[in-house]
Amino acid sequence: MNTPFGNSITTAEHAIAMMFALARQIPEANAGTQAGKWPKNDFMGVELTSKTLGLIGCGNIGSIVAERALGLRMKVVAFDPFLTPERAIELGVEKADLDTLLAKADFITLHTPLTDQTRNILSKENIAKAKKGVRIINCARGGLIDEAALKDALDSGHVAGAALDVFQTEPPAADHPLFGTPNFICTPHLGASTDEAQVNVAIQVAEQLSDYLLTGGITNALNVPSLSAEEAPKLRPYMSLAEKLGSLVGQLAHDNLTTISIEVEGAAAELNLKPITAAVLTGLMRRYSDSVNMVNAPHLARERGLDVREVRHDRDGDYHTLVRVTVATEQGDRSVAGTLFSNGDPRLVEMFGIKVEADLDGHMLYIVNEDAPGFIGRIGTALGEAGLNIGTFHLGRRAAGGEAVLLLSLDSPMPEPLLWQLCQLPGVKTVKGLKF
Repeated sequence: MNTPFGNSITTAEHAIAMMFALARQIPEANAGTQAGKWPKNDFMGVELTSKTLGLIGCGNIGSIVAERALGLRMKVVAFDPFLTPERAIELGVEKADLDTLLAKADFITLHTPLTDQTRNILSKENIAKAKKGVRIINCARGGLIDEAALKDALDSGHVAGAALDVFQTEPPAADHPLFGTPNFICTPHLGASTDEAQVNVAIQVAEQLSDYLLTGGITNALNVPSLSAEEAPKLRPYMSLAEKLGSLVGQLAHDNLTTISIEVEGAAAELNLKPITAAVLTGLMRRYSDSVNMVNAPHLARERGLDVREVRHDRDGDYHTLVRVTVATEQGDRSVAGTLFSNGDPRLVEMFGIKVEADLDGHMLYIVNEDAPGFIGRIGTALGEAGLNIGTFHLGRRAAGGEAVLLLSLDSPMPEPLLWQLCQLPGVKTVKGLKF
């Protein structure tokens, strides 16, 4: 878990403090005075009142900065793709595109995460678009500003001052080009460094852990979607079922996947579908990487161009509740479905159009074969001679004498040579070892 709100006020206040320090040249004036000088005539500051503050990012911290700036009688212009017009009105800020903000702002402060879209958002080109004499503050993330371009703009006077609490590389090198530049001030990533913030973070993470242990509620987890205390007991068995279904199609679909559809009906259709979808994608994406969790799985799916679809069915089916996962491959659609028993245990009930009831757990053997007398005996004999013990045995078929599906749970992994041996048995079409 993390605590994204525990240090919000502290970071916002640090940005405001840096803005005041820039406006009144406080660090330089302090240094000169303590050096035994009286440099009263060397410094001429600017007022914040009636100036325009440009917010790049108006989320949790940015909105607090906006509130404080409005209290200082500043005008606030915000650029944030996720800021709705209604929220902008509520905050009392003007929502604008980046070019408009750059043209209007006397001060610019950044409050956005570092992503591919925000990296160097204040590039050489964008700094050049800013109003001459602008002052820039960054207490968010290093890498949001092109530091070389900022140095040039300070030297030319296009930027009147800059204050950084964060750098692209931390700690920065002792010979960093910005060090010693007039009208540049910096601090060593102190945004969250107050007694109050550290106490707030400690209390918040303790409360989050307490909620999870006592009620099952999940907040701000790094590897699981957030669940309320009311949702958690209902969704947890569905998430287990969904991850197993995603893992099953991921292990059996050999082709490139283009689309995945998660369908729910019955009791499942009344639930929050996002955690179920995330669980399916977690199981599916493990075909590519072991470092997959319920938070990064949807991102990994998007990176691979997978079209994810969620479908709720308001209809009565054969089961009280059902989750179906279908993937589109070059060879056609592959679909599996599962349900929950009354005790919450997940159970596979359909596989590629064939009715088959099975647990998905541990080491398993999947076989597609032609339904014929003696086949089960041959499989059992081959496994017995290899010293493999069968835990459970599940069989389904389209029709008598047609294609059949066999799922066996085994007490130990299936050796590769034995898989090849089973492929040679009469009537066998597909053999694969599975792991859940």
